[in-house]
Amino acid sequence: MTTTTGSPAGLVISGLRASYPGRPVVRDVDLTVPAGKVAAIVGPNGCGKSTLLRTLARLHPAEAGTVRAAGADLWALDRRRAARLVALLPQSPRAPEAVTVAGLVRYGRHPHQGLLRQWSRADEEAVRAALTATGTLDLAGERVDRLSGGQRQRCWLAMVLAQDTPLVLLDEPTSALDPGHVVDVLRLVREVAAAGRTVVMVLHDLSAAARSADLLIAMKDGRVVAEGAPSAVVDEALVKEVYGLDADILRAPGDGAPVVVPRAR
Repeated sequence: MTTTTGSPAGLVISGLRASYPGRPVVRDVDLTVPAGKVAAIVGPNGCGKSTLLRTLARLHPAEAGTVRAAGADLWALDRRRAARLVALLPQSPRAPEAVTVAGLVRYGRHPHQGLLRQWSRADEEAVRAALTATGTLDLAGERVDRLSGGQRQRCWLAMVLAQDTPLVLLDEPTSALDPGHVVDVLRLVREVAAAGRTVVMVLHDLSAAARSADLLIAMKDGRVVAEGAPSAVVDEALVKEVYGLDADILRAPGDGAPVVVPRAR
């Protein structure tokens, strides 16, 4: 996998606000995620998690604030240059009809193409490295629409990795996956960060987020209500505040990560 390095603060968000017509969704968010770290955003449905990611990726307009990735102001860049800094895997992505796995992953290299720079050996190497990292090299010639859900998700991750950006945004990358594939995807996320990239992902499973992230970010009503190391942030009070749920917090054997066990209502 290509190693990408950024500034000590891989992602810096200051005073970010975003809305839908008549409805504020992201409210005055300030966050810093160091390069080479994994941040997991958690919170109830409709709290602004996905809109925050879409705003970071410039797919949703910001009303105020700044976003810096690898030291650069994302909003001051043209679309192609920004796409070399930040890659987004959205919820439920759809591949072009009949595209092969290799063809899908090659889309990740589009930001690196231009009139004076066509497909190169470096592009081919980036695609192969992404396929290898995600364990999809043997699927390169297969059609994406004929693969299992877990295989497809790894192929989409390969496309994002091939984009070779210092900032990677993943919106529910483990959605609809069985437990084995969830473990595989989150292990891959850790490997991506270990290679020097900053990863920000939205997860619904609070326990999985606590075990896989360096920084846990809890949102409610568009605001960040807690952030920090999962072991310091996840407690009964946070679960009650964010989800309105009574829960016991246990510690996982081995790494001591917090495990959330909801109580019966």
